[in-house]
Amino acid sequence: MDCPLPAGKTTCAMNTDKPGPALLCRVDCVRFPVEDLESGLAFYRDALGLELLWRDGDSAGLRMPVDGTEIVIHTRGGSPETDLLVQNADEAARAIVEAGGSVKVSPFDIRIGRCCVVRDPWGNELVLLDCSKGLLNTDEHGNVTGNLPPLE
Repeated sequence: MDCPLPAGKTTCAMNTDKPGPALLCRVDCVRFPVEDLESGLAFYRDALGLELLWRDGDSAGLRMPVDGTEIVIHTRGGSPETDLLVQNADEAARAIVEAGGSVKVSPFDIRIGRCCVVRDPWGNELVLLDCSKGLLNTDEHGNVTGNLPPLE
């Protein structure tokens, strides 16, 4: 399963002499907690002009116009977080450990696939996710209706 990439790209290939694809494909989303979803949408969508991609009961995804990076606002609390897309979260966690990092949270299921939290050798946390279950499908109002078929 390849992760969704810009048109014309089929893998997370790097522009180096190192063989094989890069482990980290791209920034999937930046997540921000908000007090309530409607005021978050009023700010990020209405005032800042981001396009609503999807929404459910406690979160919404908005697209940044230049590269399509998603801003996800949610009402579950916590700190801002950056999620990085990988082709396979389980394999990525193993590769991080083999490279000298560690696993903070072992891979687990999420709505679109699998996710894990790892640390690099300096203690920086990385949230890695894949879309092995398929991206979110929405109706004409952006409400989540299920998942699209996974990319093959």
